[in-house]
Amino acid sequence: MEVITEGVNNININNSDSYKKNRIQVSNTKKPLFFYVNLAKRYMQQHNEVELSALGMAIATVVTVAEILKNNGLAVEKKIMTSTVDIKDDSRGRPVQKAKIEIVLGKTENFDELMAAAAAEDGENGDAEEQNA
Repeated sequence: MEVITEGVNNININNSDSYKKNRIQVSNTKKPLFFYVNLAKRYMQQHNEVELSALGMAIATVVTVAEILKNNGLAVEKKIMTSTVDIKDDSRGRPVQKAKIEIVLGKTENFDELMAAAAAEDGENGDAEEQNA
């Protein structure tokens, strides 16, 4: 029994690919586009970079989110990876290949300034709305 315990204690569970704190797995049906844009901004504030990942039809959503962040001066592309993955299709009983994309974005030099300016602008708009109410 001691040998098993020793073996279990020596297992190194360091598979960083299985769960990353800064990975967003995008679906094209579950959430609106700007949910992912705002989530990516928050992840970049916390981790300095974000990895956007999608399969199949959701790839267009990932590309759009990345382009919005880049065009607003908030992110720069670090890495783009494409591949295919085998997904088991229960209706057909055989694996189906799906396209996969992973885009890693990093903060721009003026990310924090742009985020602070946007937060200040939102604060001013919120105050004006409260005064009008």
